Amino acid sequence: MDYKRILTIQDISCVGQCSLTVALPVLSAAGHETAILPSAVLSTHTGGFKGYTFRDLTEDIPAIEAHWNQEGIAFDGIYTGYLGSAKQIDYVRSVIRSTLKPGAPAFIDPAMADNGKLYPGFDDAFVAEMRKLTFEGDVILPNITEACLLTGIPYRETYDRAWIEALLEALTQGKVRTVVLTGVSFRPETTGIMIREGGVTQYYEHEKLSRSSHGTGDVFSSSYVGAYLNGLSALEAAKVAADYTVQCIKDTVDDPSHWYGVKFEISLPFYMKSCRK
Repeated sequence: MDYKRILTIQDISCVGQCSLTVALPVLSAAGHETAILPSAVLSTHTGGFKGYTFRDLTEDIPAIEAHWNQEGIAFDGIYTGYLGSAKQIDYVRSVIRSTLKPGAPAFIDPAMADNGKLYPGFDDAFVAEMRKLTFEGDVILPNITEACLLTGIPYRETYDRAWIEALLEALTQGKVRTVVLTGVSFRPETTGIMIREGGVTQYYEHEKLSRSSHGTGDVFSSSYVGAYLNGLSALEAAKVAADYTVQCIKDTVDDPSHWYGVKFEISLPFYMKSCRK
């Protein structure tokens, strides 16, 4: 197995098990050298904590990029997550263009919305910039709300397979060669991942747990990227990432005091056994 260097760009929530505090250990567990580019530093994540601190690192990004270019540093993959502003997105696009090795994949998780709504602090201008970044990616990992915002298709809480197929087709534009659409549920007791690649659609259905946990999207995306870079197919990587995410929730569900995230560390041995060919 090749030893790859991957860059992940997202915020650091110092407490809360999300973003970089998930991506760094999960990608490392997959066997990759993992470099980070923090977009911001928060004392905790914003989902339930009050009075958290926030330091925006947008203006540090160009200098970091310039130093990497000076040193000839390049990456075998770049994976973006939560980004804090439209200006930051533009800087991230530049980093990808200047430091991604030729032919290496860019993975874009357009983390900006869920359940039919944008996250707090985001607006139409942010969506427009995220659309540019997303369609410059090779592999994109939106949920249904994000997919609708990216394509202009009105959001629906209920849908059929034909509607999902149309959404996937609309997402296949620009550089995008693989769409990984999360949270696709055709039955109340299950959910799943829909993959669109090379004009072919595949679906992995899995158990739907009643508990909603912060950070599970980061767990899924990070574990997907790690498995994909190990040579697993798009569908195989989706199965690994979905099963790992479900296991993380199961390892947390009986602990009501652990409301702010999932105990993904406990399940890392499970992931490490399944994320390699």
